[in-house]
Formats: sequence, structure tokens, C-alpha cells
Amino acid sequence: MSIVVKSVCKALERIAPLRLAEPWDKVGLIIESPVPRSDAKRVVLTIDLTTAVLEETLKVPTALVVTYHPPLFQPITSLTLANPLQASLLKLSAAGTSVFCPHSSLDATWGGINDWLAEGVMGPQKTTAKVNILGEVKGEAGGAGRIVTLDEPIPIEELVQRVKKHLSLSQVDVGRPLAQKSIKSIAICAGAGGTLLSGVDADVYFTGEMQHHEVLGAVARGRYVILCGHTNTERGYLPVLAKKLMDALSELARDKSSNELSREERIEIGKYQLDIHISEADRHPLDRM
Repeated sequence: MSIVVKSVCKALERIAPLRLAEPWDKVGLIIESPVPRSDAKRVVLTIDLTTAVLEETLKVPTALVVTYHPPLFQPITSLTLANPLQASLLKLSAAGTSVFCPHSSLDATWGGINDWLAEGVMGPQKTTAKVNILGEVKGEAGGAGRIVTLDEPIPIEELVQRVKKHLSLSQVDVGRPLAQKSIKSIAICAGAGGTLLSGVDADVYFTGEMQHHEVLGAVARGRYVILCGHTNTERGYLPVLAKKLMDALSELARDKSSNELSREERIEIGKYQLDIHISEADRHPLDRM
């Protein structure tokens, strides 16, 4: 394993420990290239490993792609070029590029995607609102979702504006219950939140997507629902992750008490000028027309 891949994997473990991932998830180092390139100093951050992201990545020597969503989710019996997702992994590996996936561990960790979403709904109440874990509490490191309790209620229209501003969206889908009310509690889940949010006692369910009947059930129970598109609730976090990754790599290089890297490896990674690149080709797969 190249020093870049090893160091970035160790740094990502500090940011979002893989033990926080859901049991069903496929996280960690997905592909380790057997032919790492010594001139590869780039690390690409993306939400999805699409064909467009692959083409962008192959233009510059890249040591590692950190793709939030697992490119391989279901068990496979073969790995061939006939399947576009499998082909992307094979081409990256042949080019000396490894692939890492943090997925639900990055949702659960404190300071992760769900906390970033929580910051967006709090607005000017950030210093007074309370944020608690929604779902299974995984020690002191975090948990699956978040529930925000505002100190003062706000109208749904204001909350929607906060969400759109935070996610840089012009439109979101809103489900309204028959009896309109002010908002004080918001249950949050990045991506697809139907299962986690089901039955949660909150004024609003804020997520990327839910199934049709999940929305109907939530609205019938008096909840507002705000849906933004699956990856729209995740992509805006990538600049935050880039900063955290640079900081974690610097700490790793300086940390003499840790056994994560040898003394020689710490010296070597400290000399590297890594290029943490947020993919410009990564985008939500659907357009509104």
C-alpha cells in the first residue's frame, strides 16, 4: 500500500471511524491498486463514482478516490468491463488509483454530514438550539441521524428557506400536514431517511428522499416533510471533509505517540504536498426541466 493511501485511510478513520457504519454498509478500502504510482499526489473526493468522475480522475495521476457512496453494494460473482461501475473500479486500479468509501460512518460521526445539515436548519439559533442523536447511539462517537430542537418556533417557510440556502438549491419538495403549525423540532437524515425517520416524534422530517407511502404516512401523522434529492443532502459537505482531511493528515504526521504510521512514514507524508481535489464532475443524477 502506498504511503498516500495508507495515510489518507488512517486520517479518514480519525474523522469517521468505520465502526460507526451501519451493519449493512460496505465501507473502508474497496479497491487497493496493485500498481500505485509514485507521482500520484492527488486525492479525489466525490459523492458517486460515475463515469464522468472516472474520466476526470484519470486525467491526473491520482492515488485515491474517496467516494461517499459504495460503488459495489450487492455481492458479486465476477468483476468485468461489461458492468460500468465495475469497469470504473478496474480502470482506476489499473491506473494506480485505489478507492475508499466512508458512507454511513460519515453520517454518524460528530461533525459529519448530519451535523452539517443540522447547522443549516438552526440558522441564527445555532448557539441556542439543541442537537441530539437520532437512532442508535454509538458510544461518544455519534449515531445515525440527528434531531434539532429550536429554542423558539419558526414557520415552515423560514425553515425551507434555511434549507435551500444551506444546500444551494432553488427548489425543494415539501409535504404539508392538514393542520399547519410552527416548527420547533426537525429530524434529520442525509440521503434516504424513510426508515430512520419513521415514527420519530418531530415537527419536520428533513432528508434527501422517502418512498411515496412513507411521505403519505408522515404527513397523515401531522409531520412536515422536506425532501431535497438524495445526493443534494450530501454533496455540500465535501468542502468540509476536504478541510478535515488536510487537518487530520497534518496531525497524523506530527503525532509521535500514535502507532498508525512509523517514524519514517510520518516524515515522508509530512513532505508530501497532497492535492485534495473535490470532483467537478460529481453531480446530482437528476435534472429538473
